[in-house]
Amino acid sequence: MQVVGKPGWIDLERIEKLKLEEDARFLKARPRSMALLEQGRRSMPRGVPMSWMDDLWDHPPIWVAEGSGAHFTDVDGHDYLDMHIADASAFCGHAPEPLVRAVTQQIERGNQFQLPGEDAIWVAEHLAHRYGLPKWQFTLSATQANTEVIRLARVATGRDLILVFDGKYHGHLQETMVVLEEGRVAPEMLGLPPWASGQARVIQFNDVSALEAALARRDVALVLTEPALTNAGIIRPESGFHKALRDLTRATGTLLAIDETHTLVSAYGGLTGEWGLEPDFLTLGKSLAAGVPLATYGMTEALADLIAPPEVAWEATGDAVLEVATGGTLFANALSMAAGKAALGEVLTEEALDRTTRLGGQVADGIEAVVDEASLPWTVVRLFAHSYYIYALRPPRNAVEYRAAEVPDLRALMRVYLANRGIWEAGWWRGPAVSVAHTDEDVDRYLSVFRELVAEIS
Repeated sequence: MQVVGKPGWIDLERIEKLKLEEDARFLKARPRSMALLEQGRRSMPRGVPMSWMDDLWDHPPIWVAEGSGAHFTDVDGHDYLDMHIADASAFCGHAPEPLVRAVTQQIERGNQFQLPGEDAIWVAEHLAHRYGLPKWQFTLSATQANTEVIRLARVATGRDLILVFDGKYHGHLQETMVVLEEGRVAPEMLGLPPWASGQARVIQFNDVSALEAALARRDVALVLTEPALTNAGIIRPESGFHKALRDLTRATGTLLAIDETHTLVSAYGGLTGEWGLEPDFLTLGKSLAAGVPLATYGMTEALADLIAPPEVAWEATGDAVLEVATGGTLFANALSMAAGKAALGEVLTEEALDRTTRLGGQVADGIEAVVDEASLPWTVVRLFAHSYYIYALRPPRNAVEYRAAEVPDLRALMRVYLANRGIWEAGWWRGPAVSVAHTDEDVDRYLSVFRELVAEIS
């Protein structure tokens, strides 16, 4: 695959050779992490407490000792500048003081009662003011929030189908874990029943004609989408796409949910506020409570009315109840709500988001300058605090174009090369991002090592 311009062809044999060298260096420098991985295999599948920790990287996982600000340290003593920020869930930085204080105080007072506390009112009122939807409910993850949104949409519309866009990720819920295979919707992973693919339609982002056709039968309960797709690199909406999306959903009686789990880090009111979007539902998670498990979804007054007590309450387990299936034992626990209040009120401030936008722009400018100097026909896609470099001459407008441009071997080399020099780069599905804790010096450090990397491969 030709991925460079003026210097000629990328030598994939050289990429493979460099990758082997960097992998060997990575393993040799981390004996304690490798020993813990081997020990972990005795009690945990694949040696890790959650399989993603072994899935996400082409190299073995490192084991973390501690983190502070924009950096963390592994058990072998290596310090890393964190540009992955735990898939956006560490956007508040590692161990931010307001969170440490709030969580410490709350755990001393008790963390779980299955009863409401005053922090819940503060958080809900803050979200209503910040994001524009009047009513809010809480879960522990955005997966669970999106699950409840889909259930409410089905009750509200009397329809079962949902529509998502190719390249999406909305959590590990059955309805959205579907992909397109030769034009047909299929389960995305093992363990999902074949009939799950019949619950969703999948079309390309930015394709208004396909959207119109998919909604024309008026049998779709909900369109669930990010405002910009962030799990297939960054795919920004084309001009007019969101207006067409909102107009078509309203015209066909279809509800619209905007998933800002990743993109809430873009602006104080998320991209929903920044771009003036008008969803029926809005879901948030990850960095909402600085990585402490908390997610939420906002909704209109009319949809909130559906979360009402049934005329006949449960009298015995096994009875059917006419109530929307929402809730969970640990949802809205006191510890999560205290963390959410501290993160929203003291960390994720307007000033902090303005600053991360500036730093994110510096990262994108710097990558672009390095790429241009090397005459690489790559494109940098910008999204406030977050950037993505794609091996193509133009930004992708949908997931098909994103996949066509990918060079997995090169992406894997770049990640391990950076890790060996103290940069924890983003996963293959997203690009580097800054957090509230990053500094101008951190950006300079990242770009310096990125420049060395590009010189090595071009």
